[in-house]
Amino acid sequence: MTVEEWLGQENQLGMDIWTKKYCTEGEDFEDWLLRVSGGNEEISRYMREKKFLFGGRILSNRGLEKQGRKVTYSNCYVITPPEDEIESIFECAKKLARTYSYGGGCGVDISKLSPRGAKINNAAKETSGAVSFMELYSLVTALIGQNGRRGALMISIDCSHPDVMEFIELKTDLEKVTKANISIRIHEDFMEAVKKNEEYLLHYTRETTGEVIEKRVNARELFRRITETNWDYAEPGALFWDRITDWNLLSNTKEFSYAGVNPCAEEPLPAGGSCLLGSINLAKFVENPFTEEAYFDFDGFKLCVQAAVKALNEVLEEGLPLHPLPEQRESVAKWRQIGLGIMGLADALIQLGLTYGEEDAVQMCDKIGFAMADTAIATSARLAKELGAFPACNAEEIMETRYFVANTTEKTRELVRKYGLRNSQLLTIAPTGTLSTMLGISGGIEPVYANYYERKTESLHGTDVYYKVYTKIVESYMKEHKLTDDKQLPDYFVTAMTLDYRQRIDMQSVWQKHIDASISSTVNVPESFTVEETESLYLYAYEQGLKGITIFRDGCKRIGILNANAKESKTVTAGEGLKRGEIIMVSDDVIGKKRKLITGCGSLHCIALFDPHTGALLETYLSKGSTGGCNNFMVGLSRMISISARGGIDIETIVDQLNSSGSCPSYTARRVTRKDTSKGACCPMAVGNALMDMYKEMQEELSQRSEKEETGKVKKAPKPKAVTKREESDKIYCPECGEPLVFEEGCNICKSCGWSKCH
Repeated sequence: MTVEEWLGQENQLGMDIWTKKYCTEGEDFEDWLLRVSGGNEEISRYMREKKFLFGGRILSNRGLEKQGRKVTYSNCYVITPPEDEIESIFECAKKLARTYSYGGGCGVDISKLSPRGAKINNAAKETSGAVSFMELYSLVTALIGQNGRRGALMISIDCSHPDVMEFIELKTDLEKVTKANISIRIHEDFMEAVKKNEEYLLHYTRETTGEVIEKRVNARELFRRITETNWDYAEPGALFWDRITDWNLLSNTKEFSYAGVNPCAEEPLPAGGSCLLGSINLAKFVENPFTEEAYFDFDGFKLCVQAAVKALNEVLEEGLPLHPLPEQRESVAKWRQIGLGIMGLADALIQLGLTYGEEDAVQMCDKIGFAMADTAIATSARLAKELGAFPACNAEEIMETRYFVANTTEKTRELVRKYGLRNSQLLTIAPTGTLSTMLGISGGIEPVYANYYERKTESLHGTDVYYKVYTKIVESYMKEHKLTDDKQLPDYFVTAMTLDYRQRIDMQSVWQKHIDASISSTVNVPESFTVEETESLYLYAYEQGLKGITIFRDGCKRIGILNANAKESKTVTAGEGLKRGEIIMVSDDVIGKKRKLITGCGSLHCIALFDPHTGALLETYLSKGSTGGCNNFMVGLSRMISISARGGIDIETIVDQLNSSGSCPSYTARRVTRKDTSKGACCPMAVGNALMDMYKEMQEELSQRSEKEETGKVKKAPKPKAVTKREESDKIYCPECGEPLVFEEGCNICKSCGWSKCH
C-alpha cells in the first residue's frame, strides 16, 4: 500500500502532513508502518484501516533511537513541582529544558512556592512570590525545541494560594508568560462557597520558617474574576481538582498523588508521569452510514480497544529507557500509565443520523464509553496475568474506587480480582488535531467546528474571490445525496457555533464518566457571549462532573479562532490593480511616521512612509541605534518590505509574514530581565507591530481629515470600546501556510495544512 492509497489520492493535505510530520527521510508507507507498529501485525491492520493511530510522538519517533536520535515516545510530562527554595525552582527549569529537547511538553504546578511578601533570609528580605517565576519557565519554553517542535507548558496553581489573584491577572498582559497555558486547581469547598456567596480562606504555611500567610476573600467575587478573564483572554482554565483526584483507578491508593496536568490538561499525572497516547477513529465503526440501517459495530470496536491497549503497553515497555529524566523513567515504570482515546465522534454521530448533544446521541456515547472502559480494564487485567501487574498495584483498593465500580462488568471485576492491572491509568481524550486533519475527520469529542470554511484566492488583478471548502463529512454526504448547497443538509449537521452550549457540556460529561484520566476539549462560544453566560457555563460544568473546562469566546483578546464568515478586507493597498511585476513609484509628497523600538540587541528606529491620500504603506526605513543589531540585515529587511508594499501586497500580509519569524533568545531574555522590549518576540515581529500601529494611526488621521472637510468641524477620535468586533487583521494565522487558525481541544490548529501548536 502507498500513502496515496491509504489517505486517498484527493487528500493532498493528509499526505503533506504525513510527509512533513511522521515519516522519516527515505521511508515509504510500508516502511513507516512497519517501524511505527513495531512489527505488531494486528495493530498494523487497524492502522491500515484508519481505525486506530498512535499519538504523534510515537508516529514520528518510534524506532528512531536506533539511528542515534534522542527521542521520546511520550507527548507530554508533568515535572516534579518545585519546592520553596531557589535551587529547586531552577532545577525545575533545568528539567523543563531537558524534556523539551526530546520533544516532550510539560506541566508544572507552582502551589508550593511562597506567596509575594513572605519573609526570606537573603538580601531581598521578602519573596517576589510564586507568580514571578512563571516568566522563567515561559522563557525556557520559548528557547528550547527540537526539529521545529516548540515546547508546550502548562502552569497551574491552587485556588487557595494567596497569590491566586495575581496568577489570574497575569495573562491579561498579553506580553507576559506567552509560552504557557495556565489553569487553576479549583476545589469543592471553594465552589460551595461560591454558590453560598461566602468568604474563602487563602492560606500558605512556609515550612522553613513556620510563617503563616492568610487572606480572606469573597469566593463569588474571586470566581467572577476567573470567569471574566477567561471571557476576555481565554485563560485561566479551570481544573476541578477534587473530581480529578476522586474519579480514577487510584483514588483509594494513599501513596499515589497527582502532581499536575499536561499542557492540554487531558492527563493528570504524578511527578514524572507521562502521556503515551493513541486514538480510535469511531467513524470507522459505523456500518451502513447515512442510511436508516446505520449501526455502531460494538464487537469490532471492543476488539480494536483490546489491540490498542496491548500495543500501547508494547510501546511503553520499549520506550522506558528513552525518557529524558530519571524521575520520568522511575515514575512510568512504577505506575505504567497509557492514554487510549477517541477521535471522529462527530463524524460517527452524523453517519448514525444522531444530533450531537441531543439525548439519543448522549445515550449512544454512554454505551460506547462504557464498552471502551470495561474492555480496556479487562485487557489490562489479562496483560497483568501474562506479564505482571504494575508494581504499585493493589487490586482491592482499585476495585473499591467509584470509577471502577461504575465502568466494569462482573466478568471484568473477576479478572482484576485475580490478576490486578498492568496499567494504573488507561483512558484519556487528547487533542487529535493533526491526526484527525490528516484523516479528514473531526477531532476528539469535538463537534464539527463548521460545515465549511471560506478560503480566498486572488485573481490576476488582485481581486479577492471567496469559495467554500466543505468539511469532509459534509462533502461526502452532499455527494452521496446529490446536494448542491449546504443549506439542504439535515438538522443533525450541527456545528460548534450552532450547538447549545449546555449540550456541549453534556457530551463532555457523559464521556468523563468513562474516562479515568481527563479530556482536552474546548467549548467555543460566539463573540456575543456574555460574562454572565460564561460564569453560568463554568457552574454547569462543575455540576455535571467535568474534570476541567476551557471556554473560548470568538473575538476575545487572545484571538485564535478561524471565523467561518468571510469578511471583506478594508486594508488600503498601494497600486491596486497592478499587473504582475509592476511596482509603483514613490513621489515626494508622502507622510512619514517614526517609532523607536527596543529589541534584544538594543534600539532600532523604524520609519514608515505613507500615501497622503489613501494612507497605504509605501516605504520603510530601518536603522539600528548605538547598541542595535546588524545594520545590513535591517537595510535588507526594510528594502524587502518596501518593494512588497509598492508591488501591491497589503500591509496585513506583510505583517503576517513578519509575525511568523519565531522567537529570538536575546529578545526573550531582555523582556524577562529588563521588561522594556517592544511588542513582539524578535526584531521582525517588533517591526511588523510598529508598521501596523503607524498604519492604523495614519488611517485614523485621514478619517478625521475627511470628517473635517465634510462638516467643517474637527471631530475627536472615538474612545476605544472595552470589547470591539474582531477585524481580519486581529486573527492569528498559521506560521506555515498563512491561513487563519481554529482553536479546538485546547490548541491552535490549522485546517489548511495541519499545523498544530500542540504537535
